[in-house]
Formats: sequence, structure tokens, C-alpha cells
Amino acid sequence: MILFGPPGAGKGTQAQYLVKKYNYYQLSTGNLLRSEIQNKTLTGNQISEIIGRGEMVTDDIVDSLISNVIKNNKYKNKIIFDGYPRNIDQAKNLSKILNENNQKIELIIFLNLKREEVIKRIEGRVTCNKCNKTFNKLVDKQEILNHSCGSTHLIKRTDDSAQTIIKRYDTYIDITKPMLDYYSSNSNFKEVDGSMKINQISSKIEDFISS
Repeated sequence: MILFGPPGAGKGTQAQYLVKKYNYYQLSTGNLLRSEIQNKTLTGNQISEIIGRGEMVTDDIVDSLISNVIKNNKYKNKIIFDGYPRNIDQAKNLSKILNENNQKIELIIFLNLKREEVIKRIEGRVTCNKCNKTFNKLVDKQEILNHSCGSTHLIKRTDDSAQTIIKRYDTYIDITKPMLDYYSSNSNFKEVDGSMKINQISSKIEDFISS
């Protein structure tokens, strides 16, 4: 399954829900890159240098990490692609890797969210640096209080400032939206209103899965 949407649309939240309910595996490129950096691998050092120069990590590196996961039988036919692919080249390469491993995309979900709502959501976002679960300080007050990892692990990402959010949203429109057009003609492409409540979105996605 592919989960798409602008920053703050709730891709990670929905992926986490589906992982818990269906025993899927959430494949987030951001988490893959951070893991390589934290483990100080050769690729991780390369990624750190690229990010340090203020550049985007190349498709070659991202595609290689994605390929390693797809080839792992542990995750076969269980993967939720969270925020990947991000452009048409990545989309075509993903199809190639899946075909080589006798797998295919069964469902493409687009969580559509307007720019002003994206800014509102991300400015209030905090992430647990222990379990990677994301909350919003404005709407998830009770969940934050009851979070099993404790509030000390909740941090605000450095790229969640208003200026950065707007830049990321505009980049999403410029780069990712054309790629969505590439997928939208597929019969398994589904669009969901990302401004709905979390449980409503989850219910919609479950309906798509069951059908």
C-alpha cells in the first residue's frame, strides 16, 4: 500500500494504526535515513554529509534502502509505503523492484489536505523519539498525558517551523503532485479528505482494504 499526502496530512498516524490492526510494516523513508545515520553505517555517513550540505538525499540511496526492505521475506506483501515514492522516477523504480520480487501495489491512498490546515497541524506536532509516535498538542492532550513512553521523550522536530512547513508544502506541490497524477488513473487509487477526524480516515481506509 502507498500512503500519500502533504506534510502533516496524517500519513504516519494512519500507517501506525494499520500496522497495529493488520500486522503490516510501515516503511518510512525518513525513518530509514535516520536509522542509517544513527547506526553510523557507510551509507549513513554519506547521508549525513548530503544533509549537512543542505542537499536532498539522492534517489539512488533511497531506492537502495527501499529495495533492501522489499527483498526481505519478513515484510513480503505487508509493506505500507509512507511518503514514498516522491517523484515519477521513484514510482517507476518501485514498480520495477516490486515486479522483480513478485509483489505489487494493491492500494494507493491520497490524504488530501489544504495548505492552511497543514500549517496548523504541523506547528502543534510533537514526536516521541522513543517509539516514533506523533501527536498534536492542540488535539491530542489526553493521549499525550497517557503516553506510555512519558512526556520527556516528546520532541518538536527542527523542520516543523512555519517557514519550513510552507517550503515543504510548496515542494510537495511542485514535485509530488505530478507523481500523484501518474497514479490517479489506476483503479486502486483512492482519495480521502485529510481534514476529517483520525478515526473517520481510518474507517475509510479499512473500507478500501476490505473491498
